[in-house]
Amino acid sequence: MAPWLVVCLALCLSFWWLWRHLALPGCGTRHAGPRRAPTEGGHGAAARPGEETATRVGDCRLFCKPSALAHALVGAFRHSAELDARHWLWKGWPSLQTAVQLLWPPGRPLAISREHLQLPDGGIVALDWVGAPPGRAGAPHVLLIVPGAAGQVTRGIRQLCRLALREGCFPAVFNRRGHNGCPLTTPRLQPFGDPADLREAVAYVRFRHPSAPLFAVSEGSGSGLLLSYLGEHGASSGLAGAACVSPVLRARAWFEAGTPWWHEWISLALQRRQISRYAEALRGAVDVDRALGSRSLRALEEALFCHAGSPGATWEAYWERNEPLRDADEVAVPVLCLCSADDPVRGPPGATLPWELFQSSPYLFLLLSPHGGHCGFLGRRLGESWGNPVALRFLRAVLEFLRLEEQPEERPGRRSSALPHRRWRGTLPSAGAGPPSPESFSWHRSYTR
Repeated sequence: MAPWLVVCLALCLSFWWLWRHLALPGCGTRHAGPRRAPTEGGHGAAARPGEETATRVGDCRLFCKPSALAHALVGAFRHSAELDARHWLWKGWPSLQTAVQLLWPPGRPLAISREHLQLPDGGIVALDWVGAPPGRAGAPHVLLIVPGAAGQVTRGIRQLCRLALREGCFPAVFNRRGHNGCPLTTPRLQPFGDPADLREAVAYVRFRHPSAPLFAVSEGSGSGLLLSYLGEHGASSGLAGAACVSPVLRARAWFEAGTPWWHEWISLALQRRQISRYAEALRGAVDVDRALGSRSLRALEEALFCHAGSPGATWEAYWERNEPLRDADEVAVPVLCLCSADDPVRGPPGATLPWELFQSSPYLFLLLSPHGGHCGFLGRRLGESWGNPVALRFLRAVLEFLRLEEQPEERPGRRSSALPHRRWRGTLPSAGAGPPSPESFSWHRSYTR
């Protein structure tokens, strides 16, 4: 790790320790929310909306609408050792957990095979298959991984890929236009919640592996893209389930409130580097100078997507099209949101989590941990996340539940999910399903590395 990065990290941790343990006057965070009123007894804080119906699993709480699937998930999570209460030294250091996963050297590189997909407008996205791309008959499960908005393949994503491989799942990392060496062939970057490119990638994977259940996991701000896709496409999403690790669920408010200075500085540096690489190609469509001079994530987002001449150029119109939960009522596959109460990037849970949504939708589940930071969730070993095995455990539980639902209804003792308005049946592809016609999709595979 670079010496300057070590110094910056040490300063951040020192400031945080002083603020938390010495209670220096005037020291606060940008996300400090209103104080919660005490309960009638004068002790503690008022319960969050729906907290009285939350189910405790280990050290976490599961918020969801009661259903047969919810009951099955509680049983699965209660057998998960990762959720048991621990007293690791770094458990109360959310900034440290965040920094380790985002900035710590990722370890040995992954062996990947890259496929570039040419999109209808001439743009290109990439799928990085970890290990080797499975043959048509050799993919029992496929896991599509969506990194954060900056496109960084973090230490946590690499750990998730290795864990998925060990469990017999084929992981593929989705790279947006211009990210991670994917060429930018059109003067267009991907807006925060525009799922058009992700839809083409999902269609390609479904075409290549029509009989394999397809799952997705997103990290951080990349959850905005995944949730937008699931809401926009509903039951036709092609996914059997999804998990979002430290999602940003109220994106506009998140941009407007800002994030801790160190996170904002790192995110801006990563995105400026990508923009400067393609500055000449973008100059006709984007105010490149304004984007490179941005001092906040909001200013950068406005410079890229709300400049004069772009369709719906106002900030309000942009978020009408890109807010991740704009179509949350249409989500029709099980989705786990793994969040921590001490997330320094997202902000306090009372103001940043849509509690009522998890109480009303039978498909959305919130697993709230008291500790974990942002995409951190460090476990027994400092560099390893317990969030990844929990996300995969959720997807395994969903798969087992769906397979039970697919069995003949005459089976004695079989319990129906009894979910309102929508049926689970048809979520899993049949083992003998043939591939759809290539003419059904608008992608074109360009080349493989």
